Order: sequence, then C-alpha cells, then structure tokens
Amino acid sequence: MIKQTDGGFRVDQNLRRRHRDNRIWRTFFYVSTASALVLLAILVLSIANQAFGLVVIENTVDPSVLSEIPINEIDSKELIGILKSNLSKNRYKTIDRELPFTARSHDDLVDLVMAEVIKPTVIDSYHLDESILKRDQIFTHAAEKNPSAYIQFRAWLNPEFIRRSMSSTPELAGVRTAILGSLWIILITISIAFPVGVGAAIYLEEYAGTNRINRIIQTNIDNLAGVPSIIYGILGLAIFVRGMGFFTSGAFLGSEDTGGRTILSAGLTMALLILPILIINAQEAIRAVPRSLREASYGLGATKWQTIWHHVLPSALPGILTGTILAISRAIGETAPLILVGASSFINRDPSGVFSRFTALPIQIYNWTTRPQDEFRNIAAAAILVLLILLLSLNAFAILMRNRFTRRIS
Repeated sequence: MIKQTDGGFRVDQNLRRRHRDNRIWRTFFYVSTASALVLLAILVLSIANQAFGLVVIENTVDPSVLSEIPINEIDSKELIGILKSNLSKNRYKTIDRELPFTARSHDDLVDLVMAEVIKPTVIDSYHLDESILKRDQIFTHAAEKNPSAYIQFRAWLNPEFIRRSMSSTPELAGVRTAILGSLWIILITISIAFPVGVGAAIYLEEYAGTNRINRIIQTNIDNLAGVPSIIYGILGLAIFVRGMGFFTSGAFLGSEDTGGRTILSAGLTMALLILPILIINAQEAIRAVPRSLREASYGLGATKWQTIWHHVLPSALPGILTGTILAISRAIGETAPLILVGASSFINRDPSGVFSRFTALPIQIYNWTTRPQDEFRNIAAAAILVLLILLLSLNAFAILMRNRFTRRIS
C-alpha cells in the first residue's frame, strides 16, 4: 500500500480547489451570457412591439372624391392638378418654390397628395400584443367611437418608411434623409480616422522612443478614449463649425453658407471621437505581431518601412479591423456631438455632398421620442430597428473584409 505524502495531499487539495473554482466561474459565465441574451431579446421584442400593431385611421378627404382610381395609380400630371385645385394659392406656391412639381418624382407627388390633401390621421394606435390579444375589443371600440374611420394593421417599419423623407405627420414620416446623413457621416469618419489612427499607432509602436514626450502622448491617448462624447461635440463646435466654418461650410468654393453646420463638420467631429479607440486597438494589434517576424525580415535585408508595410501591417490588419468595427459601432449611435455641431431635427432635403445640412438616425429617434403623440413613439421604435439593421450590416461587411484579409495572409 502506497502512503500518500503531505506534499501529495496538498497537491490534491489544490487540484480539487482549482477544479471547483473552474466550475464556479464557468457557471458564472454561462449564467451571465444567458442573462445578457435574455435581456437583449426583451429589448428587441419591446421595440418590435411598438413598431407593429393595429391603427385607427380617419381621412380628412375621402380619396374616392378625388379620383375613381387609387391615388398611387394616377399619373403625375393629374396629381399636380389635384394639388393645384385643393391647396390654397400660397401653399401651392410655397411647395413649388421648394422644388418644382414638374421636377418631383411620381412617388413624391403621391406623398404630397396624401400629406396635403387626403391627410390621413391616426386616431388610435395599439401595440402588437394588444392587437393580438384584444383584437375584438379594439374593433368594437373603434366602431362606436369613430364610425367613419377604418382599422388596418400597420407595420411602421416598411419600405415606404425607408423611402420617405421627414414629415410632421407620423403616418407619412420616413427616415431616408436620416439614413443618408448617417452613411455620409460614417464614410467621412472612417476615411479620416482610419489612416490617421493606424499611422499614429505605427509611429508609437515602431518608431517612437521611450522618452518623456512620447509617454505623455501615450497617456493622453489612453485618457481621451474615456472622455464623454459631449466634450468632443464642444470641441467640434469650436474648431470645425466656428473656427473653420469658412472651409467646412464650402463657402470658399462658392457653396451655400451654412455656417459650418455641415456633414463635413459632423464627420470630422466623429473622427476625433473614435480616433483614440482606433489608435489603442491598432497598437495592441501591432504589438501582438511576433518580434521574430520583424527580425527575419531584417535578416533578409528589408528596410524598417518595408518590414512594417509587407509583414507587420498584414499580420496586424485583422486586429486593426476589429478595432475599427468597435469604433464604427460607437460612432453610428452617437447623438450629443451631432446636436452640438448642428444636426437638424427636421429636414426633408437629402444631403447632396459634404457641405450639405444634415440629420442622422439617432437625432431622429431622439426627436420622435420627445413628442407627446403615441404615433411618434411607434415610428421611433421603427427607426431604432432601422438603426440596428444598419449597424449590423456595416459590422457584417467589416467582419467579412477582416476575414478576407485573414485568409489572404494565411
């Protein structure tokens, strides 16, 4: 019989304790992950619950009075005639001055007839759970309260919601202008922040020495990553809107003077916001490249820049793109900096360039959630779903690009 020594007994005790700790932490991980998934599902379901449901609608003007055929099947010339005969002269001239009727598309004219003439008004709206569980009571109540109204199931998130521009009427409002504004801002942000951030990371990791100045720079970069976004908004307002307004407004090229409150100012501000995040993530990715790879390149006679460009950067690129994905996720959902640099809460003209006035999806969501009408909260929920879809689509594209570079390197 083999007698177990005191040392062996202590080893067994330590081993059992380590296995016990491992089970505890593994259980904690599973519970926390499951809780996060449940909370995420509750969040998405609560948003979707408001984005779909029954609505009670009453038209100011019956569409059958205007034409015997459906409004969306009437040709553009007749639609203009309907607008001219049903609008006051001043209102007709005001709309025509904004954009001539003859220059508008058929869909825009249909939207104008709906908004200015027919004027459908949502009297009551119900969430999805109420629409399913209390359907009979809703129809009975609507028939007693508003006999002339009609009930329909409304998916506030629909192709028309994506296609339409802003409107003061929630039934006719859309997010096309906000989507285009968000895409313009993200494009400018990444175009500026990505090369500057990667360049700064290369300098700090490959060229900078360990002197006092470089340590101060590194400390400031680490601190800037945690600065509240509203501070970057104040910085963007001071520098890009007021200080560089002559350039960011496009006035030096003869563009309309917007006082610097343009897409370009917003993109530059958001680039400042995500720049510290990009630099830190790029540094970590470059630092993870094995030293032996650099030494092998030097041994074959490559210069320092050739080693960085052909060996270090390709190996670090998947990690750099991962940091870029995280930066995009933060930038696309920011609201405070955009408000300070001049994002409009209501604008129905699509951006035509970097010097255009703008709005963005987070701005529209914030604006709609502050309105007292339930219908605005419904379209705010639909806009949140659009923002989530846009964010996931951009992240999926970035992940595909990262995986493509990873396969090319391997």
